[in-house]
Amino acid sequence: MKKVILSLLSILLITPALRAENVGVPAECEDVMLQAFYWDSYKNQSGSDSKYGRTKWIDLLADTAAINANFDLVWFPPSATSTGGVGYIPAQYSNQGDNSTSWGSKAKLNELIAALHAGKTKVIADIVINHRGNKSSWCDFYADNFGAFGTYQLTSAHICKNDEVNSSSSAGSCKGAATGANDTGTNFDGARDLDHSNEYVQGWAKAYLKWMLNTMQFDGFRYDMTLGYKGEYLSMYNEVSQPYFSVSEYWEGIDKQVNHLKATNYNTLIFDFPLKYKLGDALGVDGASGETRYNLLKNPTSSLRYKGYKRYAVTFIDNHDTFERSDNQGGEFIKYKADLGNADVKRRIMEANAYILMLPGVPCVFYPHWARYKNEISALIAIRKAAGIHSESEIEESSTISPSRTYEATITGHRGVVVLRMGVNRDKEVPAGFELALDGGAAGNYTIFLKKWAQGIDEVESGESRVKSEKFLENGQLFIRYGERVFDAQGRLVK
Repeated sequence: MKKVILSLLSILLITPALRAENVGVPAECEDVMLQAFYWDSYKNQSGSDSKYGRTKWIDLLADTAAINANFDLVWFPPSATSTGGVGYIPAQYSNQGDNSTSWGSKAKLNELIAALHAGKTKVIADIVINHRGNKSSWCDFYADNFGAFGTYQLTSAHICKNDEVNSSSSAGSCKGAATGANDTGTNFDGARDLDHSNEYVQGWAKAYLKWMLNTMQFDGFRYDMTLGYKGEYLSMYNEVSQPYFSVSEYWEGIDKQVNHLKATNYNTLIFDFPLKYKLGDALGVDGASGETRYNLLKNPTSSLRYKGYKRYAVTFIDNHDTFERSDNQGGEFIKYKADLGNADVKRRIMEANAYILMLPGVPCVFYPHWARYKNEISALIAIRKAAGIHSESEIEESSTISPSRTYEATITGHRGVVVLRMGVNRDKEVPAGFELALDGGAAGNYTIFLKKWAQGIDEVESGESRVKSEKFLENGQLFIRYGERVFDAQGRLVK
């Protein structure tokens, strides 16, 4: 018996997936995230630019009351100076808009972070370290001064030797200058790929991340283009910097995503791209028939949840790379540049939001959806928070194909239980012991029932006193009136 116990203990100690805590992966995380930008959303509103609202620092600052009332995490675009407006080819990492960027000045960024922190909202930085932009040629870089964490000057010796700088005629005098090791991942041909096997590059990345957390006051990281380098480096950087939250953009199928998580020693979450595409198959409008197939939502075999990794899944519908990008029209949840105000399009968007906001994982709401349907999405977030649904919540699902396609899930949170039913012919009868929390109605074919409202409060009245909740905004904060009682967005009793 003693040998068996020791063997089990050894397995628990050496298996990263079974660790009680992982760096950047909060256990049973109740957080809801907002991606607070989309492609080119820094532009002034003219013509089709920023038609869902501009998202410069000053614009987000004006909306902090509503953001703080609903979201725990806010993902910002890359904040360093960049050779591209959106920020994904950073030129000088220690320059966070000292002389302003497309998104605004460093002073305004600091003010925005402070305002979000005052509302108990954490801020996620977009970390682009796979590649970087140059100073005046393909092989020179600006120096980075990270204050107490060090000053660094990368050179051509830190560029991967199989980068196109060594082969392209466009590289000019820099052709052949890169002397780093071969790339450990997929090459990005829009900038110089950095050699993360190099200890100096590792030191630079560690200093940058610690500076972002301790000096710039970010709380966590969204790692861009992690296909470009080994997962072990991401793990190393998180172990050193200790972010509250980390999510990796590893744009691949489920098996490769699982391998990536293993490579990072499970020290990050990962965007659930396979589930995003399954949502498109089930609820999107770009299929052959445009038919909504709710039954496909049941434990999709391509999802992290199906594979047993729901704790590490950041679920989402669209992002800046998949939404209204002319170079990626097939990646969008709905048809390319479909009218979000169209009733059918709105229905499908709201159904997808209801799905990710009621299920395990950490849901990430996309800014254009939030901007268009703020009240409807706020109501869904309030229900999730009232029940305490979290990244590891237990879930039971069922679905039907004939005579009508439907989906049903029962999700258990820290403070209650939610039943989500979807489909035109879904059962609308209130389950025993539950109350009707929300019916999508014209907004979507979903109905949500709730069993508990808040910690310390018994189950809501059942029987004949079934009263639909009423959502309302007051001073930019969402509240839910349920009979004679009022709760805030976190499910706490107000009166």
